[in-house]
Amino acid sequence: MASITVGSIFGIPIKLGLSFLLVVPLLAYLIGAQVAIIAELLGALMGTPIDPQPLSAGPIPWLLGLTAALGLFGSVLVHELGHALVARRYGLETESITLWFLGGLAQFRTFPKEWHREFAIAVAGPIVSVALGIAFYLGVLVAPPTPALVFVFGYLAILNVALAVFNMLPGFPMDGGRVLRALLSRNRSRVEATRIAAGVGKAFALLLGVAGILTLSIFWVAIAFFIYLAATSEAKQVVLEAAFEGLTVRELMTPAADLHTVSPDLSLADLADRMLDERHTGYPVLEDDRLIGIVTLEDLESRADGTVREVMSTDPVTISLEADATDALQTLTREDVGRLLVVEDDHLVGLVSRTDLMTVLEITQAATPNQRERDSRQDRTEAHSSRQPE
Repeated sequence: MASITVGSIFGIPIKLGLSFLLVVPLLAYLIGAQVAIIAELLGALMGTPIDPQPLSAGPIPWLLGLTAALGLFGSVLVHELGHALVARRYGLETESITLWFLGGLAQFRTFPKEWHREFAIAVAGPIVSVALGIAFYLGVLVAPPTPALVFVFGYLAILNVALAVFNMLPGFPMDGGRVLRALLSRNRSRVEATRIAAGVGKAFALLLGVAGILTLSIFWVAIAFFIYLAATSEAKQVVLEAAFEGLTVRELMTPAADLHTVSPDLSLADLADRMLDERHTGYPVLEDDRLIGIVTLEDLESRADGTVREVMSTDPVTISLEADATDALQTLTREDVGRLLVVEDDHLVGLVSRTDLMTVLEITQAATPNQRERDSRQDRTEAHSSRQPE
């Protein structure tokens, strides 16, 4: 999603999605326009009557709406920080936290495979939200009996608890869905646990989408759409990781000796001819046997004359020789590139592409049914042998 970085907390970049900048004024308006109704509801829920009269004068409703909206997204940010800090405790890096119109999203570089770690990271956010809800409710009790303060504290108290409850629903990959997968992973493979959790998540998304259509709630429909797509995507990602488990880049890459490379002084006209002849759209650039960049078809399209040195990228995406195949897949996806250069001491030793990974996936998937059949025959043979008299 399009976003801008506005700072960092605990070394974690904080981003605002462009949709966030649109939804905050809208949310502030909706809260401000219903101040009297919300005040009455909050008073009933907390047992602390709120006089709506002072809240409805002049610009106060809109200031209250803006304060409550910003407080809500601030609470969402703290919720996501809860996930991130527990993940850090397990040595997992959080790339960023993004606030957007559906709430917040902590982007992790990798997720833990141990069920208890995923469980702890998943429940951290809802626990933080409940703690915030309690803190805001205590604010209602101890703050001066000013209608505006009671309104804002009460609103954030209720919304934080509601946020925790909603996130614990089994809509994988929401927090509740991740908790479900973690618990399923105790006695199942991660792939099977993910398939079950994703299936539950997609069913939940469909129900939420139907409810959104019946109640004319665009927000619910948007959440349902996001959950369905995210559940499908993550299920595919886990299947890919399982297919590549145990493999390293060394085993998948095309060795440097078999690669087509170019010199930085090659003319762009000659480069275009080579691309046509060799049917390649990207070349590592070597100078004195050292990797200095990569040139692709996109670079060639930027100008018609000159040399490779003038258009090549001098900061290619690289990976180490002994990195896991799953790391290669994640890097390709994260950097949105088609190939990774395998480098050792600034020397090119190979290249791994999306095509290489997809080929391995196809072979693995084709071999899996055969392997299952062999395992099944072996199990039947062993069972038959165990019934033979001694």
